[in-house]
Amino acid sequence: MDAASLPVTTLKGVGPKVREKLSRLGLTTVQDVLFHLPHRYQDRTRITPIGRLRPGMEAMITGEIELADIVYRGRRSLVVRLADGTGHIHLRFFYFNATQRDNLARGRRLRCFGEVRFGPAGFEMAHPEYAVLAEGETAQPEATLTPVYPATEGVHQMTLRKLTLAALERYLDKVPEWLPPEILAELKLTTLQEAVLLVHRPPPGVDVVALESGQHPAQQRLAFEELLAFHLSLLRRRAQMQAYQAPLIGARRTLVQQLLQQLPFTLTRAQGRVLEEIFADLQKAHPMQRLVQGDVGSGKTVVAAAAALAAVEAGFQVAVMAPTELLAEQHLRNFTTWLEPLRIPVAGLSGRLNGRARTSVLEAIGSGKIPVTVGTHALFQEDVAFSNLGLIVVDEQHRFGVHQRLALREKGAVGNRRPHQLILTATPIPRTLAQSLYADLDVSVIDELPPGRKPVETVAVPETRRDEIVARVRAACAAGRQAYWVCPLISESEMFEAQAAEETYTALKTALPELSIALVHGRLKSAEKEKIMATFKAGQTQLLIATTVIEVGVDVPNASLMIVENAERLGLSQLHQLRGRVGRGTTASACVLLYQPPLGELARARLACLRETNDGFEIARRDLELRGPGELLGTRQAGLPAFHIADFLRDSAWLPRVHAAAEQIQSRYPERTEPIVRRWLGGVEQYAGV
Repeated sequence: MDAASLPVTTLKGVGPKVREKLSRLGLTTVQDVLFHLPHRYQDRTRITPIGRLRPGMEAMITGEIELADIVYRGRRSLVVRLADGTGHIHLRFFYFNATQRDNLARGRRLRCFGEVRFGPAGFEMAHPEYAVLAEGETAQPEATLTPVYPATEGVHQMTLRKLTLAALERYLDKVPEWLPPEILAELKLTTLQEAVLLVHRPPPGVDVVALESGQHPAQQRLAFEELLAFHLSLLRRRAQMQAYQAPLIGARRTLVQQLLQQLPFTLTRAQGRVLEEIFADLQKAHPMQRLVQGDVGSGKTVVAAAAALAAVEAGFQVAVMAPTELLAEQHLRNFTTWLEPLRIPVAGLSGRLNGRARTSVLEAIGSGKIPVTVGTHALFQEDVAFSNLGLIVVDEQHRFGVHQRLALREKGAVGNRRPHQLILTATPIPRTLAQSLYADLDVSVIDELPPGRKPVETVAVPETRRDEIVARVRAACAAGRQAYWVCPLISESEMFEAQAAEETYTALKTALPELSIALVHGRLKSAEKEKIMATFKAGQTQLLIATTVIEVGVDVPNASLMIVENAERLGLSQLHQLRGRVGRGTTASACVLLYQPPLGELARARLACLRETNDGFEIARRDLELRGPGELLGTRQAGLPAFHIADFLRDSAWLPRVHAAAEQIQSRYPERTEPIVRRWLGGVEQYAGV
């Protein structure tokens, strides 16, 4: 029996209460304990003289108790003075019992570990870990670095260390090696058991720098297998989706051709290529699962509209889902403009639609009278029923939870048939990373902007030059153009020294009395937001003060100037999205990044990147380097697992080898897929079902 089959209660000291607490950490088997990996280490392999301690140090010390007393300074605490001949330090305990007080008596010798800080009477440690030494006992340092584990309430580090040590000593040999010998040899990877032992019990001579950065060979061995488990899980989900039947959407493209003929522009070569890839998918026997990546303004929406028409022509309904009402309204306007001249009805469905209007739309959808429905998460609510759903389009996919997308897909389930799914994102992701993150999807890239688009000029300006920027706004509006002024907050906050949208609105109304100025933010009612945006789009408003609510989905070709307040507080990807709101026409456009000096190193690097390039894929690469994949990919919302040890950015060099190893295991060792996935993902594998 291997460690994956042994319940955690197999370990000594784990009864029902401890088992329940461990389950909060996902530790239900002995294997779970062994793969609950440290996130940092403490060096207790040497004893530091008290006289050499400095604030902020974590240190192992030993000494004799000179004084122990209960003091009442603000709050009750037990204070112990420990000395070793080189100096003394106070140990402070805010929580203690009578037994502890009796053990910490004058004359007792201690070995303890903690962080040094300044206290009322000099250096002190608060609640250090300690052991009372027996008479004549010599204090011994630890033989290995001490692991620090992710913990939860009621589960102390000492408990986790004790359980892990017991699991290593008794059951490490029951952890099977699932990587084939040829992969281990080719990649020069250490064995799994050696890697697990070292990560939990690093010897004193270990490369601490490599260990703390996650780059030690033992950690890399484990990271490789975890990335492999992630990839295998996605490939397995892909195979499961391909087992479903697909709506039959043939090669007839009469409506598509009519759409392309009536457009005031010609599709780019990249748009045409991606559209052909979509059409090829729609004719396959299994449901399409395709992600279309494209930079801001690359024309993903019209590609989606063409795909929708192919589905409608084949007799199926289409659902288009957007994350916000603002973006849903934008899509509704575009689809209506493009499709209604072709006599294809389009309906909108959002949370603000209610009463008779909602009932009427639901009836029309249910009867099949509405071929194309555009909406928010309201599309997958229980009372929404499609008559014959053939295609789902999900925009800004990283903003939806996986279960939301699954719920919408199931609305089109008929027996073993599932609708095709087209996923759009304006967050460019480097190709190698995209292939790993979306191994369950086919990926298309629109890597070309429409002709005539001029790069947006980007400048970074300190807040002290605000008057110059106000003058620039006045000049742009006087020339017949429009401008955005974006603020990160709706109202003042003590936490952030950010200029609030409401305050900015008041100030600019005073500074620019000749301009028509409006304010929009997320707290406004949907109808009010829609009215304000419609007025701006119609050119009746010259300057729009907004929060980052306009980050996606707002398309006003006449807007040629974007001001971003407190730009140093925003991430690269978000700044790039905001900048993409201008430069939509043929007029030269500019983006001004207002910042509060002095700039930190990270903020300086972000603003420099935006000045240097308009290429969304290059910006995505830089964003990954600066911030990691979390914000760029929206991992929490997308349902990606929190890795135990792997890191997409740090371990990106492994990804091509991970892909190759996954294919090798699937073809030659398919029986190993399940145990590898279960070891690392456990019950969270369901996230991948997009």
